[in-house]
Amino acid sequence: MEYLPWVIVALVSYGTLAPLTSKVTQEVPPAVSLFLATAVFLVLTLGVMVATETNPLTYALLPSAGYIYVGGAFLAVGILSYYFALQRGPVSVVVPIYGMFIVGSSVIGIAFLGEELTLTRVGGIASAIVAVYLSSGAE
Repeated sequence: MEYLPWVIVALVSYGTLAPLTSKVTQEVPPAVSLFLATAVFLVLTLGVMVATETNPLTYALLPSAGYIYVGGAFLAVGILSYYFALQRGPVSVVVPIYGMFIVGSSVIGIAFLGEELTLTRVGGIASAIVAVYLSSGAE
């Protein structure tokens, strides 16, 4: 479970992002907010690559790099849409609906990546759907 500390850091960090984004996009347009946040992201990521002596050019032209570029396009559309949604709607509704990506990712992992479909996973996916429905304020 070497991944657990990283997941907890990601959870706390990413959980803080939505309220901050909701607040800032009331004054700064979502595209500008995302651009500036991405600049910070790139500087920090560059720092990690320098510290770990990782050369991104080594990986940029690998055949599998195409997945990275397609994923980057999906990430850009998804996060930009998320910023627009946070500008226009309450965090307490937008974030749970956005969180349905967990269900989508789980289904894709099972359907296309050969991950095992267990009763526990089915229960987790169903619970996530119910949680989003309830927390998004549906009556």
